[in-house]
Formats: sequence, C-alpha cells, structure tokens
Amino acid sequence: MEQNFTLNPNPLVQFLQKEQKEFTKADIIKYVTENQIEMINFRYVGADGRLKTLNFIISSLEHLDSILTYGERVDGSSLFPYIEAGSSDLYVIPRYRTAFLNPFSEIPALDILCSYYTKDGKPLESAPEYTLRKAHEEFKKVTGMEFQAMGELEYYVISEKEELFETADQRGYHESTPFCKWADFRCECMRAIAQTGGKIKYGHSEVGNFTLGNIQYEQNEIEFLPVNIEEAADQLVIAKWIMRTLALQYGINLTFAPKITAGKAGSGLHIHTRLMKDGKNMYIENGQLTDNALKAIAGILNIASSLTAFGNTNPTSYFRLVPHQEAPTNICWGDRNRSVLVRVPLGWTEGADKMITDANPLEKPAHSLDPGIKQTVEFRCPDGSADLYLLLAGLAVAARHGFEMQDSIQYAKDRYVSVNIFDDAHKATAERLSHLPASCAESAECLEQQRSIYEAYGVFSKNLLDGLIKKLKSYDDRTLRTDIGNDMMKITELVKTYINVG
Repeated sequence: MEQNFTLNPNPLVQFLQKEQKEFTKADIIKYVTENQIEMINFRYVGADGRLKTLNFIISSLEHLDSILTYGERVDGSSLFPYIEAGSSDLYVIPRYRTAFLNPFSEIPALDILCSYYTKDGKPLESAPEYTLRKAHEEFKKVTGMEFQAMGELEYYVISEKEELFETADQRGYHESTPFCKWADFRCECMRAIAQTGGKIKYGHSEVGNFTLGNIQYEQNEIEFLPVNIEEAADQLVIAKWIMRTLALQYGINLTFAPKITAGKAGSGLHIHTRLMKDGKNMYIENGQLTDNALKAIAGILNIASSLTAFGNTNPTSYFRLVPHQEAPTNICWGDRNRSVLVRVPLGWTEGADKMITDANPLEKPAHSLDPGIKQTVEFRCPDGSADLYLLLAGLAVAARHGFEMQDSIQYAKDRYVSVNIFDDAHKATAERLSHLPASCAESAECLEQQRSIYEAYGVFSKNLLDGLIKKLKSYDDRTLRTDIGNDMMKITELVKTYINVG
C-alpha cells in the first residue's frame, strides 16, 4: 500500500515522498537543487549538550557532493574536555536521515546532524551520539527488542509581568489563553519542531507560574511520541535549539533549568520508555505489565543513583530533587503514582473503546486499534541539564542490565509502592527505600561504583566516564543545598550560573 505523506509537516518528506529514515545523499542533492537551497549547516552536539554549527555556502554541485560525502574536520579538544589538543582533529560526517529545512535562516538552508569520526575513519568511542548507538545495539542483541523513548520537555518562559488575566501562583496547569500568556509561542515552537521531523504528542501549560518583582515566569511543556532512542535524542536536541532561537526572536528568555527558586515548581525532563518487537508493545499483555517490563524497571531502579550522572548534571538539579516535592527522591516504582521514581502511567486497556462510544453515540467501537501500544514506563528524575544522548544510553544500559540481573522480577516487586511516600503516614515505607544522590558529588561516587555496568560491551568508554566523574566532582557541592537553604538571593545567583543548561 502506497504511503500518503500529505499530512507530514516536514517539507523534505512531502517533497521526496519518503520517510526521513530512508533519506539518501541523492535525495538531499535532489532537494537542494530543486528548491534553491543555498547553504548546508552541519550540526553536532558538544560536551555541553548544545548544538554546534558549521556553515557551508554551496558553490557547485561538485562542492555539495563533496560536503555530503566527506564531511569536514573540527577541533575535538574544543568540543570535549577529555580530548587532548595534541591529537584533537575529528571528522564530522552527516547523517542524511536527520536532514531538515532550517526554519529560521533568511538564506535558504538545509541542516543535517553529524556523527564524529577519528583519523582512522572509525566512530569516536566517547562521542555521546555513538555511545547511544552502541547502547541500543547491545540492548537489541541481548533482548531482541527495540528500545523506544520519548521526552517531556518542561521549560519556563521569562518575560515582563503582564497585569491582565493573572493566574494564581502555582496554578497554571493546562491553562488556556488569556491566562496562559505564551500559548501561541508554544504552538509556534511545536510547528517548527514538527517541520524538522520531531514527533510531537502534545503541548500545554504547566503548574509553575509566578512573579519575582516585575518579571513573570510561566511554565509550559512539549511532550513527544515514542520513537527509537537515537531518534528521540536527536529530536529533543533540535527542539531545544528551536525553542531558544524562537524565544530570541520574540525577545523573551527561556530556560530548561531544573529549579528557578525555592518553593516553586521545578522543570523536569521525564523520559517515557517502551520496548517494541514486531510492532507490538512488549511492556503489556492482556492489560497487565509483562515480565519484560518488570525486568526493565528492575534494571533502571538498580542503577538509578548513577543515572543521575547523565540526567541531573549540575548543582541546581539537586534543588529540584528534594523530599516532599513532586520530583522523586526514593528509588521505587508504582502505578499512576507521582511520588515514585519510575511510574507506570494510566494506560488504555480493557474497554478503552467504550469511552469514545459513550461520549459519541454515533461511533462504533474501534476494535482494529491496539490500545496497549500506548503504554509506557516513565523515569521521573532527569531534568533539562541532561546530556540527552548519554541519558538515553544510560537507560538502555539499565534496561539491558535488568534482563541480565538474577531475580530481577522479584527485585522489581520488592520495590513496588502503592502509596504516596511523601505522606508522613507512610514514613516507614519511605525509610526502607534507597535514595537518589543529593549532589553532583554523590552522583559522581555512584557512577564510580557502578561504572562497570556502563562499560560492559564497550558501550561507555573509560575516557568518557572519567571525564564525567571529574566534572561532577568539580562542583564541590556536597553541602551546597544545606549551605544555601532557602536564601533567595543565593539561589538566584546559582540559577543565573546554570540558566542555559543543556
């Protein structure tokens, strides 16, 4: 059956009449030559998690072919602190399946994400993107399943205070205009992300909204759909670049920082996962979680403390991960329970199609759809400081680890919690559980203790882990949260330091 790409928002997909994952060099050349594209931009992620750029003005067909075939050289020591300046030359090679039309450039431009290669023409072992690729490959070898993920990208828009239609403090959840001031901005971000290939689930305003002096802070969220983990990381990196660039055009500030100030909602980057095989969700069967799901959950819980090294990477992360907030601190899991670290959200199972027929009496039950396909398992501690490639690589390693652990199913069952563990009535339950680190320094120690799990199968390189541990320890923040307490001035200064995380 021939696919119809009419509704696909990506101009390249519409023009080429094929999915992004099928793009070839010939396709890119065809699009460039037939759409008056004048510039190619190589994009690649550095150690700070942000997109870097190399611009090329196309001068001829031969020049275009050369760029797309051989890539270009870059200085690796300026991109990654663990690469020595004496032997730092790297190649950046474009991945055609990531090509998209630049939504901002006045000069018609095509952007392409790149991978790093060494002087020997081999992938750079310590590159975050390649680490994720290795993690997924090893997961598939061990389990025979594909690991999929999606992110919930929370952020604050920072602007001058608007007096009209004010929303009550910390009551912004799913507000509409005019009480949500930046809904149009959010929708424009969503459209631009979709046009670059991002698979978006939905967008909405979030709980956090408050004012400090004449400055207004409004929290929103854009949530994605599950795709394979390499694609998920690419989409989130591009999305953050789009949102910041558009914010600059609007003349507003935007931050993914984990915490803005004490007593107000922080911003997380919850990651939902799903295991797929032959088009079937392997997390659920007959409306119940499978042993596959329990094994993956066990693995994530078992090394959750060291996963913070990739998902909570600066001191402000640990001002969000505090007890008695919605952000988790105890290592446990549960159903529909927002006080746990790993949550199994409400799914669509038995009688799912009855709701739509009750709301719409003219409709017939949609028996052809598989409601179980939507079930995910959510990891709730990461935030906007995360290195997206390494975080998803770490989750793939953790899930694989769960399949290799002895008694992993029982391990998961022993850490299931059905109550709100932040409630004082359930203090005994909370006290029997392990806890996440409370600082970057503790996170580094956890990674040191569990590094062999990440290094197995050659997924995480020694240099990469050494560099991360060194960086986390350099913050020297073991007592920072206690030292600062609720001192608003000191918190504000700390937040300013890390306002542009990830």
